[in-house]
Amino acid sequence: VQLQASGGGLVQVGGSLTLSCANLRHAFYAVGWFRQAPGKEREFVAAISWRDSKKYYAEDVKGRFTISRDPAKNTAYLQMNSLKPDDTALYYCATTFRRIFGPSGTDLYDMWGQGTQVTVSS
Repeated sequence: VQLQASGGGLVQVGGSLTLSCANLRHAFYAVGWFRQAPGKEREFVAAISWRDSKKYYAEDVKGRFTISRDPAKNTAYLQMNSLKPDDTALYYCATTFRRIFGPSGTDLYDMWGQGTQVTVSS
């Protein structure tokens, strides 16, 4: 099983992008989005529980990003609005078997997709 992240690109400040994480066919509790900028650690962005759609966000993306899922398509999404230069990073999706109750570290996630680059130009 390999998660497939896509949808990244180059966008201007204030623009929008929607990332997709496909091939979610295995058993898991939640799917999360993380990002890693050059020279920085990978950080939590958002997560959603697959069964009941509980959502969690990092503070700096609340109100701008929306995570969602479509079980019929085995796909999760990250809608990103009002993008800022600080949002520039390689974005990863990942899944976890563990029950999560909020923003979580990378060590709680078991399966990772390849990253998709998001670049916000000023």
